[in-house]
Amino acid sequence: MSRLPFFFILTGIIGFVLFQIASLSSLTGWLGEELRSPGGWFHAHLFVLGWATSLAMGAVYQLINVITQSAIYSERLGYVNYVCFTIGLCGLLYGFMDGEIYWIAGSAGLLLIGILLFGWNIGVTLIRARAWNPVTISAACSVLYLVLTGLTGMGMGLNFAGGWMLDAHESLFGAHIWMGTIGWFGLLITGFSYKMLPMFYLAHDYPEKLQTVVLLLWNASVLAGALSFFIDSNAILLRLALLMLVAAVLLYNVHLLQIKRKRHKRHPGSGIQASVYANQAFACMLTLMLVYACLYPDRMLNSGPITVAGWLYLGGWVSFTILSYASKIVPFLWWTHKYGKQAGKPGTPLMAHLLDEKKVRIGLAAIGLASLALLAGLAIGSSTLISLSGTILSLFSIAYMAIIGLVFTR
Repeated sequence: MSRLPFFFILTGIIGFVLFQIASLSSLTGWLGEELRSPGGWFHAHLFVLGWATSLAMGAVYQLINVITQSAIYSERLGYVNYVCFTIGLCGLLYGFMDGEIYWIAGSAGLLLIGILLFGWNIGVTLIRARAWNPVTISAACSVLYLVLTGLTGMGMGLNFAGGWMLDAHESLFGAHIWMGTIGWFGLLITGFSYKMLPMFYLAHDYPEKLQTVVLLLWNASVLAGALSFFIDSNAILLRLALLMLVAAVLLYNVHLLQIKRKRHKRHPGSGIQASVYANQAFACMLTLMLVYACLYPDRMLNSGPITVAGWLYLGGWVSFTILSYASKIVPFLWWTHKYGKQAGKPGTPLMAHLLDEKKVRIGLAAIGLASLALLAGLAIGSSTLISLSGTILSLFSIAYMAIIGLVFTR
């Protein structure tokens, strides 16, 4: 078994813990400050790249074999991808902390090379496999949006440094965030869920038509949202993109229920069950945000609603889903790596023995409740509630990740 996914996943775990420590040091006060500042850039990139993207890349390198039934195009290229991405990220974060423009520029270039190598490696793997379905197409689209996110990010940096088209900076910024969040993470999570949830539920003969509908709506939302920052000053297109995203999320939840109805395993595990609940809560909150955007269109792009929406999506749905799936992915990877050749022999532990399901359930419940409290604090603008709930969230998050990390000691 390849060790490549472990490098990305362990880096993601380290990034997650460092982000929580950084949040504790400010009592999550960075969320109430100007996010478009060196401090805001540091925290945002540590969370999005250091935690979520690092672990997601590791999951892709592991699961791409499952969804294509073929080997990765180049494992060696994957290691080069890891080195460029990780060193570039570390340099970028240092540049943000120290305010070093040259560090930021050079490191961002190296980081972009890592992203491009990842896109090439996965793209060639998918093209060579020729196994096109909603799962593989979702994976291909998500990786494409990650590449476009990296390119728009570099475009912003060059534009800022050279001052060639300062009027386009805000447009690039909006497209950069929209494609990175809605495109890269959204399509990756939904696409892989079509493969993973049936495995964990042991579901068979469930309808698959909604997978295609969700894929089309989600892509339409990504494209419309990105274009809106360039051509639509009244944000009408952005509201349309939000409408299509809400429709996609609602239909995605309907499909998850279809899979659940066809299950042959009563309980898929605490982490998977928690992810299903998180999807349902996300659909409800996203619908409320659409109503808010329609009632108060002039407030839609204000810093307050943007911060709430960003935390709901990234800190809530994306991060919580990754944490939930990690309770299954990490034990599977480690058991296969360490005990795969000893399967069935006396004394070989079962995969279920590597992680205590009760601790997973309690940990995710605590993280979920703290996340909701933090979201409420952001919505009402209460610095006290933000600091209190953010501190509790960070402490529970570190404890939960310690439980996941202990799997590697067994």
